[in-house]
Amino acid sequence: MYAVLTEEVSVVQPVPVDPPSSSITVTSLTQDQINEFKECFSLHDRQRKGKMEARELITVMRCLGANPTPSEVQRHLLSHNIAWDGELDFSTLLSIMHRQLQQEAPLEEILEALRMADKEQKGFILASELRAKLTGLGEKLTDAEVDELLREAGIGADGRVHCRQFAEAVTCPSKR
Repeated sequence: MYAVLTEEVSVVQPVPVDPPSSSITVTSLTQDQINEFKECFSLHDRQRKGKMEARELITVMRCLGANPTPSEVQRHLLSHNIAWDGELDFSTLLSIMHRQLQQEAPLEEILEALRMADKEQKGFILASELRAKLTGLGEKLTDAEVDELLREAGIGADGRVHCRQFAEAVTCPSKR
């Protein structure tokens, strides 16, 4: 059995799991995430017996915001003794998603990218510079999307965005 937060910093509700996932403690998933995972799992539980096909795992994980490679998916399945042509239950999916999301660590990836832009390593970047990067590089964001991110993270009176505050705002559930 492991515990899952029912709200961001609230009551802990036990969730039963089957071995081998019972050794995993899932404490960083919010109830909203769990609900989203359950909805997606249910869509792939075609026979309505509480199981999904293992070969659909990569699709489900990508639908849920993870970006696993085929070898990572295979590793997850092997760690739960599940064959490619086997099935997994919801508790196993929760365990796999938790492990994958921890592994991907979006907060650290964003902080690293911001550190590269923070040439003087002072912990902040000008909002105008961040806007230029977000609208002009990689997966380009619209001005409206950048406005929303900057609103969430907050801009100092001096026009600076603090790197950690920005990374936390875009990776953590809203505290509104």
